Amino acid sequence: MHIAVICIFAFTASFWLIYGLGTAYGATRLPWLKNFCAAKNEDCAKISLIFAARDEEEKLPGALETLMQLDYPNLEIIAVDDRSEDGTANILDDFAARHDRLKVIHVSNLPPDWLGKSHALQQGYEAANGEWLLFTDADVRFRADTLRRSIALVNELRLDHLTLFGDVEMSGFWETILLTFFAMAFNLATQPHRVSNPNSRAYVGVGAFQMVRRKAYEGAGTHRRLAMEVVDDVKLGKIVKQAGFRSGVAIAQDAVSVRWHAGARKLVRGVEKNFFAGAQYNLLLVGVQVFSLLLFHVLPVFGLLLGHGWVRGLAAISVLVPLCFHIGVDVVMRVSPLYCVTYPLGAVMFAYMLLRSTVITLRQRGIIWRGTFYSLDRLKRGSV
Repeated sequence: MHIAVICIFAFTASFWLIYGLGTAYGATRLPWLKNFCAAKNEDCAKISLIFAARDEEEKLPGALETLMQLDYPNLEIIAVDDRSEDGTANILDDFAARHDRLKVIHVSNLPPDWLGKSHALQQGYEAANGEWLLFTDADVRFRADTLRRSIALVNELRLDHLTLFGDVEMSGFWETILLTFFAMAFNLATQPHRVSNPNSRAYVGVGAFQMVRRKAYEGAGTHRRLAMEVVDDVKLGKIVKQAGFRSGVAIAQDAVSVRWHAGARKLVRGVEKNFFAGAQYNLLLVGVQVFSLLLFHVLPVFGLLLGHGWVRGLAAISVLVPLCFHIGVDVVMRVSPLYCVTYPLGAVMFAYMLLRSTVITLRQRGIIWRGTFYSLDRLKRGSV
């Protein structure tokens, strides 16, 4: 029994020393947007910035103000009002009346076999004529020089697809625990530093900022490939990479910022539709993910506190590496490094959120998103 316990902790220590340290080191090599000089006018290919909005009247005005202030000479902004029932449509129309670069599309009906967001983004693409398509969300705020620096980055690194990691505004103890752990877990799961390697299967996509060359987007199949994909942002990165185009990831910090879900409770409810979808609606994969969260993030803490000899030594390795990894995440996200000690609690909370998403989706036999119910069978058939 003692040998078996040692083997378990040797496995966790090996994971953190090989995979964990490798991922952490790779994260330090990601390019930073601020290190790229803003492109000159003659190097600024046309960009079509596209976002879908549904019932976003609270956050939309502030985000639109930053979009209107973008310093980019060749830009069109396409906002798609996806069947909003609040003041979103009026806000968009008022801004469009005052700003020539903003075009508004109103969607009143959702065709069969489409998720609302994917359909709205497809409508935006069909109205766009930019060489580059920038997909974002209705509540994202941009710094004025973000696009000039982004186009300089893709030109210098010869990318067809760029994802930026921006700032996620957070407040309160529990919200910060969840978001900082999410950032660390996301890095471990996706290994962003490998995305630019054409021989790697790694891919990344986030909803706040994905800029893709038109030919790459069309070559990957557009959002028609993602018509029933809940995590469409992640899967856009996947289909572009699988189509043979070159992707990359960079750190933007406050050049791209968003207030995701205010408060831990809203965060838990906000990912209700996403987590089981991220596991491909596969119960076995959910089990593996929950087990991994507890094995690699929680068990070593107990081994360090309660173990002896080899167990304690191996557990110490399995605690020290993620502590340092989390500190790095905290520095980039500009929160206190002391939050590093909360990562086991974050892992437990994420295991709960994953199980909650799974149970609710199975109980409902689908999800309710943007006021529409989508059956689990349809979602599984449309998963990429």
